[in-house]
Amino acid sequence: MLFIYGGLFFALFVKIVHIQATGVVNGQVLEARAAALYEKEAVLTAERGKILDRSGNIIAEDTLSYRLIAVVDPKASKDSKKGEPRHVTDPQTTAKILAKYIQMDEADIYKNLTKKITDSKTGELKQPYQVEFGVAGRSISHEVKTAIEAEKLPGIVFSSDSKRYYPNGPFASHLVGFALKEEQDDKTFKTVGKMGLELFYNEQLTGVNGSMQYKSDAFHYLLPNSEQMVTPAKHGSDIYLTIDKSIQNFLEETMTEVFKEYEAESMIAVIADPDTGEILAMSQRPTFNPENRIGLEDWLNTSTQKILEPGSTMKIFTLASAIDTGNWHPNAFFQSGSYTVFDRTIRDHNYVGWGPITYLEGIQRSSNTAMAYMLEDIGNDTFVEYLDKFGFGKPTGIDLPGEVSGKIKTDWAIDYVTTSYGQGSTVTPIQLIQAMTAIANDGKMMQPYVIEKVVDSEGKIVQNHEPTVKGNPISEETAKQVREVLASTLTSEVGTAKKFAIDGYEVAGKTGTAYIADTDGSGQYLTGQNNYLYSFLGLAPADDPQLIMYVAVKRPQLEAGEYGSDPVSKVFTSVMENSLKYLNINPENVAKVDTIKMGDYVSKNAYDIEQSLIESGLNPIIIGDGGKIVEQYPSEGLEVTKGSLVYLKTDGAITIPDFTNWSLRNVLIYKTMSGLNIEIAGEGYVESQSVSKGLTVNDSSLIVLNLKTPEETFLPPIEENLEVDDLPQD
Repeated sequence: MLFIYGGLFFALFVKIVHIQATGVVNGQVLEARAAALYEKEAVLTAERGKILDRSGNIIAEDTLSYRLIAVVDPKASKDSKKGEPRHVTDPQTTAKILAKYIQMDEADIYKNLTKKITDSKTGELKQPYQVEFGVAGRSISHEVKTAIEAEKLPGIVFSSDSKRYYPNGPFASHLVGFALKEEQDDKTFKTVGKMGLELFYNEQLTGVNGSMQYKSDAFHYLLPNSEQMVTPAKHGSDIYLTIDKSIQNFLEETMTEVFKEYEAESMIAVIADPDTGEILAMSQRPTFNPENRIGLEDWLNTSTQKILEPGSTMKIFTLASAIDTGNWHPNAFFQSGSYTVFDRTIRDHNYVGWGPITYLEGIQRSSNTAMAYMLEDIGNDTFVEYLDKFGFGKPTGIDLPGEVSGKIKTDWAIDYVTTSYGQGSTVTPIQLIQAMTAIANDGKMMQPYVIEKVVDSEGKIVQNHEPTVKGNPISEETAKQVREVLASTLTSEVGTAKKFAIDGYEVAGKTGTAYIADTDGSGQYLTGQNNYLYSFLGLAPADDPQLIMYVAVKRPQLEAGEYGSDPVSKVFTSVMENSLKYLNINPENVAKVDTIKMGDYVSKNAYDIEQSLIESGLNPIIIGDGGKIVEQYPSEGLEVTKGSLVYLKTDGAITIPDFTNWSLRNVLIYKTMSGLNIEIAGEGYVESQSVSKGLTVNDSSLIVLNLKTPEETFLPPIEENLEVDDLPQD
């Protein structure tokens, strides 16, 4: 016995020594086995970057949602203290009810609830502990979650998830696009851009997941004194657009009304800042809601990815070419009606013309034959050179995917003539906008763009778009003359654009009526009043343009007595007038107000300056407890109107003012200068505040300001003469 037990002990001793020396048992490395049991890794999910407008308003962002899970293993119910089932007890009923709430067939849900999996150890089929429902079970809203929970289905649970959220509904949808959760090869889910900016900038918007490694016991509790190795997630970059939310909303609302009223086949509208080339609004109809893709029929952005025949809007650039080459003779006469090139005859839109008329009247009446005679003086080759300078026939280079270029036809002699009045050759809406910047911007043509900047998760600007001059196709004097002539198309008794006039603002522009090619492949054009593309390309105010706008309506259903300019003008006049007022562009008939020039108040006594400003008719706001002024806004040299707020920052504790009726802009200035923790809810003007006037606070106290939109859409501006660029910086 001693010999036997001694031998066994010796064998055990040898085994232990071997294990300590090699760390291997039965071919398995013990350290790796222990790591597998106790070392865990958790994924830290990265957020997708936001898409925001020029003022930081959210257009697209990730938001909280829920993931649907079904516990199907009966073992889950054994731990229930109340004896209530914690697993799916009736797959058939559960499938029938869930089918009402998620986009998955009842049969597929039932199949998922009853499926078996192969045991990795025994190879036998067994019941999984829980199952999920792929894309259909993700991005569940709180409302749907609550409704499913009300059904009291055993075994149905939810876990927190995220989804792409578009708070504004159909808002520049073909520009922004949409993103969806997609299952990856490793069975994880990832939000992927599928269209528009979400697709084009998918790489910048997509973050990089992080991880957290730690050691736990068999019950998954963190072991004491164990190290946590954290690799933080890198969130996606935020993309700031040049789009202005207010102007875009004006456009969306008006286009929806007109589209419904006239039952048009399609519509397109673009608004731009001529000084910079920034696109302030862009929309089309039909449109869709990126939240659920309802209404999505056409995946192309009409502004950049579709060509059209521009119609008489092209006459703007024929006119500019004539003026710039010295071939514009406004008071000379020509015979209107028809013009023949070899065996081809073109006619004016009324077929017979108006007899001998001046070239100025020809522009006002939108005469095709006037363009043909002017082209004789310009010369075909020179005319094409000018069209090239204006950017037609080639991409603008806008920061959007899939831009097409159109084509200027020059195959036959008649092509030059038809192109001069906008037929035969093709362009894109964004090319018309770019070319019009030269007319509005005294000859300087600006490249259009929609991305203002890209900011990474650490707040660093990784891409910053500055205005780009594409050329000077015409002189400053030519541009001014073109605007004067185009303004007369609205003011002349014979002008075709009288419906586009806006009270208080001088508008300059040109109407267009273009043929639409038949889709039967015959090469023929459609005929009939309802079978044209009606458009307008205009700017305002004419003497100092602040906005350019292009509107086109395809095949509107017009009633007897209506004209193609009716639906187009309803969009243009409403949106342009609202936008000009929103931008504080005063109408011509507004009386001039006295302004006060700001002095240099830094280092001076705040209360002395306060009294002086009050006597001047201004409203000073002291930020701090008084004493020497360390910062002021507006800065020295700027002119402000009486009643404007002037901010004087000093050191010391801050006393809260009465924010009632302050505009959002004034609140943002105060927030930046004071450094206070101010939370803003709503839009418009301050209605209430969470901290009372006169209370002294520190920079960590939370102050909530509730804003509401006033009954009057536009109130007199508090600071008419201050530019956005003059705001104090953080």
